[in-house]
Amino acid sequence: MTIRTILVDDEKLAIQGLQLRLEPFEDVEIIGTCSNGREAIRKIKTEKPDLVFLDIQMPGFDGFSVVKGIMEIEPPLIVFVTAFQEHAIRAFEANAVNYLMKPVDEEKLADTIERVRQRLAEKKSADEAEKLKNVLTEVAPEAAEEFSEGEGETSERFEKLINVKDRGQIFRVEVESIEYIEAAGDYMCIYTGDNSLILRETMKDLEKRLDPRKFQRVHRSTIINLDQVRQVKPHTNGECFLLLDSGAEVKVSRSYRDVVARFVH
Repeated sequence: MTIRTILVDDEKLAIQGLQLRLEPFEDVEIIGTCSNGREAIRKIKTEKPDLVFLDIQMPGFDGFSVVKGIMEIEPPLIVFVTAFQEHAIRAFEANAVNYLMKPVDEEKLADTIERVRQRLAEKKSADEAEKLKNVLTEVAPEAAEEFSEGEGETSERFEKLINVKDRGQIFRVEVESIEYIEAAGDYMCIYTGDNSLILRETMKDLEKRLDPRKFQRVHRSTIINLDQVRQVKPHTNGECFLLLDSGAEVKVSRSYRDVVARFVH
């Protein structure tokens, strides 16, 4: 699969340097370059690229203005490239694939291209699944209904990385490293083996992003990663505690005893 790419930067040397660094990636096709934000918006809307490397600090329309300017179409994947570290938080809030500092490090660029490939593959799978579902709806409604039920269990639609803005920094948390999550109003406290982070999001919304085959609620305010459970410790009144890899204990309320059943049987 060819990754149709546009480079946006007001510095000609920066574009040339990025072009050279992208040459080893045979699946990356540079279909255009732009020297300012307005030109970038027009070209993105016309060419509909898969990927845009976007400078942030440009006269007139900056990189974030470009992102806002293409929201009326299905936006491409965005990689911000800049000399200014202080823009990192806003870059991740704009759902960028990555944030690269100038001069671009070759190893970090390779990691970024791999992330792009993964995102595009997931999108293509989702698009193909939607096309199949539409065909089935027309010719075999019952099969389409079964397809929809099975579709919800595929792991591709769930997050593998979660960006958490905490204490003025962006932390990229691998979902599989999460042990458990506790709710406090509209905030989630995410616990990994060696860290705890605060995420502003409701439990209901966060649950939609996590694979239910691995993440289950064991209390009205607690979600656990089933892969992290090492021991079940019965308690009074039908309640129990789950002992996790880190040694942490999480209480399971009676309302969620069915979660424990899968460890016992």
